[in-house]
Amino acid sequence: MNTLAEPTTPVASSIRVRSASRVAPGKIVLTVIMLALGLTMILPFLWMVSASLKIQIEVYQFPIRWIPENPQWQNYSRVWLGRYPFYRFYLNSIVVAVTAVAGVLLTSSMGGYAFAKLKFPFKESIFLTYLAMMMIPPQVLLIPRFIMFNAMGLLDTLIVLIVPFTVSAFGTFLMRQFFEQLPNELSEAAIIDGAGHVTIWSRIILPLARPALLALMIISFIWRWNAYLEPLVYLRSISKLTIPVGLDFFVQENTAQMNLIMAAAVTATLPLIALFLFTQKYFIRGIVMSGLKG
Repeated sequence: MNTLAEPTTPVASSIRVRSASRVAPGKIVLTVIMLALGLTMILPFLWMVSASLKIQIEVYQFPIRWIPENPQWQNYSRVWLGRYPFYRFYLNSIVVAVTAVAGVLLTSSMGGYAFAKLKFPFKESIFLTYLAMMMIPPQVLLIPRFIMFNAMGLLDTLIVLIVPFTVSAFGTFLMRQFFEQLPNELSEAAIIDGAGHVTIWSRIILPLARPALLALMIISFIWRWNAYLEPLVYLRSISKLTIPVGLDFFVQENTAQMNLIMAAAVTATLPLIALFLFTQKYFIRGIVMSGLKG
């Protein structure tokens, strides 16, 4: 059997060598720059982990000893089981974040499908009005919500941190942008086969929208996990606090014990890092396919 091989000539070989020599230095420089930036970004976190495993007097030693001789793992047990129990803050934050994110994924995907695939009067005007909610600062809503929740007897409950945040104008916008990239022929073929909009949304659109859903999940989870103002205003009992407010109380209580503060900070940060590391591929893909890249 005759095989076709790419003809090679001295001229072609020299051109490939010169082009490779021109590209390689640029890639090397770019890689070095990105590596330096990455190390710059991660260095504070590495110091925080190192300090959390030291005794107080070793934290401020210079030069820095990155790996402690005798790691103080009991610092974490003192944080988790101390006066401000982090295990309770963790449980509250997980309940709030997971429940609110589940609501956001449901309402945003349904709203995004309606604005992207359905036809109804004044659709664009309603969508623009809905997006206008993104321009309202959340601080403006604190007092009205406080009065409303107080009248309903819901203050100092986790419900006040969940229900208002199960609807997201940004999430609806993100899902609409993604759904508009999907061909209308999919929905039209399903309608011809007798499928309703609920079936189309749940069995056809949502499986294709996994990257956008995961991107929205990550963004919403980070917002809810890091929320500080709402728990500070609406909650009163220490047992109901979430991680950000509980960490603030812990810092005020242990101002002179930087090793314990760093252990608490590491504890609060690890879930976000783990979530992003496991889902970063889908996160980037969802943002790009939604048309939100810069």
